[in-house]
Amino acid sequence: MKIGILSRNPKLYSTQRLMDAASKRGHEVHVVDFLRCYMDITSKNPQMFYKGEPLQGFDAVIPRIGASVTFYGAAVVRQFEMMGVFSVNESVAITRSRDKLRCLQLLARRGVGLPTTGFAHETTDVQELIRKVGGAPVVIKLLEGTQGIGVVLAETVTAAESVIEAFMGLKADILVQEYISEAQGSDIRCFVINGKVIAAMRRRARAGGFRSNLHRGGSAELVKITAEERATAAKAARVIGLNVCGVDLLRSRRGPLVIEVNSSPGLEGIEGATGKDVASLIVEFAERKTVETASTRTRGTG
Repeated sequence: MKIGILSRNPKLYSTQRLMDAASKRGHEVHVVDFLRCYMDITSKNPQMFYKGEPLQGFDAVIPRIGASVTFYGAAVVRQFEMMGVFSVNESVAITRSRDKLRCLQLLARRGVGLPTTGFAHETTDVQELIRKVGGAPVVIKLLEGTQGIGVVLAETVTAAESVIEAFMGLKADILVQEYISEAQGSDIRCFVINGKVIAAMRRRARAGGFRSNLHRGGSAELVKITAEERATAAKAARVIGLNVCGVDLLRSRRGPLVIEVNSSPGLEGIEGATGKDVASLIVEFAERKTVETASTRTRGTG
């Protein structure tokens, strides 16, 4: 197979691991900076170009789309889909996951456990919004934030009002969530492939912090998850439509609560904590689904 890894940086750990895994399984693999792709959008012969040359012959692509470039990255994935190339994650699922508000609304509609969450447009509604999520302390999140950036813990109502009003004054869209104190600054990252949790780790915030993201100085360790946590992670991935994703959970008194569904989860932390070859499992999934997709097309034209 010819596999494209859509990544802006071939030196990143996750990109390197996917390259190595695909190569070891006998595939021709190329890293493609999707921001340098440009498209010819036609109904009969859609094409993709990269550095002056057409991108042809790919059987599958593995998107590694950063949050700040979701719009263009999803457009590139969508173009590959138009060309009949299998994508490990579909473009529409990537955009669903990156719109935090839409993601939470979809999960809530399907009964997935979530922290109590508020969303408002006007600063005049701030006090009522804080009350609706249970009062201080509250977690305030920028809708466009990622890797723990744009996440603030406000320990008092006064602090929460100040942060919310400051963000709204900058025309930033925010979510206000209840603080799950019993989680004690830790969360669980479940790595889901094809509807199954294949690995899980507990992430802990560094001393004095509450954000457990590894990019923010958190630590990771192997964790045994419950059947309910496993089912919740798998359901969240299914609702958003992602074949490969990281589902982040908080352990609460009322059961597992989903705080994020990540369409481009990093591999370094999960592989280091669990010892599992997650990259090879992703490539193996791409192989299997590409063959199944090609077989379905063949039967449909036969």
